[in-house]
Amino acid sequence: MAKKKVSIPQYGTVMRRGIQYYRTRITDADGKRVDLYAETSEELYEKELEARRQVEEAVFRRKHPTVAEYCEKWLLMQSAKVSSSTLKGYTQNMNNYIVKPLGDMYLSEVTADDIRLALIPLSQKSAGLYSTVNMLLKCVFYSAERNQLLDYNPCVGISAKGGKPGKKKNALTDEQVKLLLETVRELPPYVFIMIGLYSGLRREEILALQWDCVFLDVPTPYISVRRAWRTEHNRPVISTTLKTKAAQRDIPIPKCLADCLRQVKATSISEYVIADSKGQPLADSQFKRLWQYVVVRSTKERTYYKYVNGQSIKCKVTPIPGGHQKNNPKLVYSLDFDVTPHQLRHTYITNLLYAGVDPKTVQYLAGHENSKTTMDIYAQVKYNKPEHLLSVVNAAFSAPVGA
Repeated sequence: MAKKKVSIPQYGTVMRRGIQYYRTRITDADGKRVDLYAETSEELYEKELEARRQVEEAVFRRKHPTVAEYCEKWLLMQSAKVSSSTLKGYTQNMNNYIVKPLGDMYLSEVTADDIRLALIPLSQKSAGLYSTVNMLLKCVFYSAERNQLLDYNPCVGISAKGGKPGKKKNALTDEQVKLLLETVRELPPYVFIMIGLYSGLRREEILALQWDCVFLDVPTPYISVRRAWRTEHNRPVISTTLKTKAAQRDIPIPKCLADCLRQVKATSISEYVIADSKGQPLADSQFKRLWQYVVVRSTKERTYYKYVNGQSIKCKVTPIPGGHQKNNPKLVYSLDFDVTPHQLRHTYITNLLYAGVDPKTVQYLAGHENSKTTMDIYAQVKYNKPEHLLSVVNAAFSAPVGA
């Protein structure tokens, strides 16, 4: 069978640096006119075919991006809205749990079953991580749907619940608060702990707190939350971008905290309430060292590594309450409970609810944007102890039907 002869178009010519070239023009994927040149019409024809193929592919990929391509675009759009640390977390989770299993697929090809299969490994992770990845998946696919890149959104009907529930952190009891404060009274984390327990500020709000937002010489002393602390490459970054709009608030503080802050302010050399030796806000590693003063005084089992004959050996320590650290006899294992920075805030909120403060006021003082967060804590505080409910139940069934 005779090979069909290719009909090569009649191209125009142009002289460039004394050499004659064949020339044609095509429209690229962005709608711009592009010139193509070659020394022979056959060569130009091949160039034109390849260029048109690339344009068609680019147009197709814009209308049919892969999951990886659209995730990258979505993250770029988020970079103008969220902090660098939040974006870093989004990027890491998206690459590990969305792009790896789904990245090579076209968005329009992904089904609900593909989403469920991608979420299976997360069922063995924490509920918090599962929820975050689930949120990222839905944001990406809902965004693609709004931009008419999908005829059907595969995330519809995907459950937001999954993963292993984490260990529940309860509020500290009055006895635990007293022991904690006695343990750290002369130690660096004391002021941080006092602010957390008696104002309920988040960690990033405490570490960004400056004296111009601490009002002690007024009839009702209060703290004004206006800044947040974050870190980039271990360096502190203080900004006026708070976690939510509700985070901006004025919090009246009790006398014990006001007195503590007056003492600190009298000797402070910094504009920051919590600062390093040079008066600067703490870096991430500095805060971790600050909190270690609490960790090393607890009886929680922990591990460490030591070198013996050039080999790294893993060792376990199970502190005994009232015991002393081997290399530091002054350090006493006095905390028979675990405590985290966030528990200070949780304890503050819980104590407000125990004191009968209405949930709406607690929502404002805590800086909760969503009332559900406050009400979940409220329900836990009010309804988790049978002895508190006995009178309610007795009243409800004091006159049984037919008695």
